[in-house]
Amino acid sequence: MTIRAKYMGMQGRAATFSHSVSPNQIQTEIARLSEERQELWQKLSAGLDPSVKGEIKDIDERLEGLWHTLRLEKARLRFGERDEIVRRARAEERLERAA
Repeated sequence: MTIRAKYMGMQGRAATFSHSVSPNQIQTEIARLSEERQELWQKLSAGLDPSVKGEIKDIDERLEGLWHTLRLEKARLRFGERDEIVRRARAEERLERAA
């Protein structure tokens, strides 16, 4: 299962965290995992090791999910909660139709 699949619900919405995670915390985790991945690539260059390949793949999937989460969080901070945006857009559509 990919990271995106882990974070996406049946309706295609990203799962929300039970606690708030700041973009800085996400970026810190991305940096940590990137360094770990770099070390694994160096280890892999010394010789083929299937377990290292698997670890790199797992880290890549986690990084993909973190980047996705970071984009969502930045959008939320900039534009507001998704449900609120949809509610405002629908209200605006109703006003336009009424006019």
